[in-house]
Amino acid sequence: MNSEVRCALVASPTSAAKAAEERLRAAYDFVPLGQAEMVVALGGDGFMLQTLHAMLETRRILPVFGINLGTVGFLMNEWRLDRLEQRMHEAKSFKVNPLRMTVDTVDGERFSIPAINEVSLLRETRQTAKLEVQVNDRVVLPELVCDGVLVATPAGSTAYNLSAHGPILPLGSGLVALTPISPFRPRRWRGAILPQSTHIRFTVLNAVKRPVSAVADQREVRDVAVVDVRIDRATPLTLLFDPEHTLDDRIAAEQFIA
Repeated sequence: MNSEVRCALVASPTSAAKAAEERLRAAYDFVPLGQAEMVVALGGDGFMLQTLHAMLETRRILPVFGINLGTVGFLMNEWRLDRLEQRMHEAKSFKVNPLRMTVDTVDGERFSIPAINEVSLLRETRQTAKLEVQVNDRVVLPELVCDGVLVATPAGSTAYNLSAHGPILPLGSGLVALTPISPFRPRRWRGAILPQSTHIRFTVLNAVKRPVSAVADQREVRDVAVVDVRIDRATPLTLLFDPEHTLDDRIAAEQFIA
């Protein structure tokens, strides 16, 4: 990479990503991650989430230019060997505020975990989950009977949220989606769109008989009692995209796919 911007290169362990990594290292100069100002991540959306979560854990947040060597690559740019320096110089940046999931378990443990795409609550057994849902300390659903429920960011609204028939949210909308997963009661409730400033609390009803797990992207906590979800504005993440194919363009395009 050029001398003006110190850039690190990270890759998923797949054969395609490792082969691309070899070609890029032969063509450009990269620095160790600890010395970098930017990061190029080779892989799929899952690897991008892993890279961003690693930054959140170390509290060293760098802009990330993802290159798709995976399957969907919604958060990634197209793979090309040439003009990488120019692409990164011209890239459009997007700020993404992650969610923060705070969990209290049945056994009294507490966990605080970030989520870039979504926080989901899921039943652990064949029995449906029964949840009380509060929004800004007001009970809005005394009993939601369902397979689960999730809170999705705009960046994550085209992932699990979309498969659960939740709404697609524009990146700059300042909203989150609250979407049920296979709801049984109330039967006609299909979810809500809420401001990002909203505090959402889920209380598991009869948590021992009807156990529920909570998942922040790829990290799971089992046998939860109470789950609080808020936007974490203290640690915004920066994703870089080619200007001709930015994340907001992709989110808009998803609304017209049959």
